[in-house]
Amino acid sequence: MREPHCNVPGCDLGSDQMVGDYVTINIGPSHPAMHGTLRVVAKTDGETVIEAEPEIGYLHRGVEKLGENLTYNQFIPITDRLNYCSSIVNNVAYEKAVEKLMGVEIPEKAQLVRVILMELSRIADHQVCIGILGVDIGAFTPFFYQIIQREEIYEIFEWYNGARLTVTAGRIGGQDADLPDMFEEKWRMLKDGIRKANDETDKLLTHNRIWMDRTIGISAFSAEDALNFGFTGPCLRACGVPRDLRKDDPYYMYDQFDFDIPVGKNGDVFDRYMVRMKEMEESIKIIDQAYALYREMPEDAPLKAKVPKIIKPPAGEVYAALESPNGELGFYLKSDGSDKPYRIKVRPPCFMIYQAFPELIKGEMIADTIACLSSLNIIAGELDR
Repeated sequence: MREPHCNVPGCDLGSDQMVGDYVTINIGPSHPAMHGTLRVVAKTDGETVIEAEPEIGYLHRGVEKLGENLTYNQFIPITDRLNYCSSIVNNVAYEKAVEKLMGVEIPEKAQLVRVILMELSRIADHQVCIGILGVDIGAFTPFFYQIIQREEIYEIFEWYNGARLTVTAGRIGGQDADLPDMFEEKWRMLKDGIRKANDETDKLLTHNRIWMDRTIGISAFSAEDALNFGFTGPCLRACGVPRDLRKDDPYYMYDQFDFDIPVGKNGDVFDRYMVRMKEMEESIKIIDQAYALYREMPEDAPLKAKVPKIIKPPAGEVYAALESPNGELGFYLKSDGSDKPYRIKVRPPCFMIYQAFPELIKGEMIADTIACLSSLNIIAGELDR
């Protein structure tokens, strides 16, 4: 028998071996169902997971320490590499924190551009999550419906500033460009395409007997447990808690928009899927309202506040957060008055959610651990940083 060699701190589980009546196996890190470089060491009884230990850090690049050696503007492209499924939201979250540190309020037109781009990013992020969740459970067709529409969203990003995935949108103090001239026509077609894709996905999955058996009741979590673990975003709302910073701590004119906060009841894989499906429709409503306000703005309305070319915020510290597709994404910044941040700390929603993974999969089948992970939408770039 091989000696145990689990590298997780405090983990006494072995690797691919018999421990009494149990078998210890490695799930990941090199596995297509692990959504990045994630490793879980699981003790199993047949096909049932008895306990598990996740290992975090395979993709740790020292992002926060790197940011302390870059100027405030130079760090913006690095934020693209956190949740790369919705990079624009990461850009805006960081820019929002720096602007708060400087005491700068960006013009309304720039706020509307940010809202539109962020809600498009939210839809794209949810499309990836739902499409891959289907693939992981064995339903391949919905993946095509969702990913085709995600690529159409990326077309708008490419029109906006030439990039598709790592967009580096916006600048400290506002935005650097108006929406593309063809946005209205493109959005009208895209909106219809998203709704049609969601309708087809709903018909294929929601009331499908196999899908229901594989998702309903799987890795269910109570609202109390979710709050204790620090859940935010769709995973928290799936547990029945209507927490959303766009409503609870509104920013960028979100308090002027009419939209609902979808919630679930059981906090299981099915509810996480349904919350994201419904949130895409709410994002469409927000974009429609934001664009209506945008069209009323004068063409020469400012897009950027007056900020110095070399950003040197006054000494101090701030925390600023917004509602990313996965939940509360926050940046803590400390300034010593120089052109580089003295400290940067990212509050990624994935990190809090992944802490609960051992509890979520305890007592579940091995195959259901993959469904659980996929429904959490863990992004390794954001988790490990």
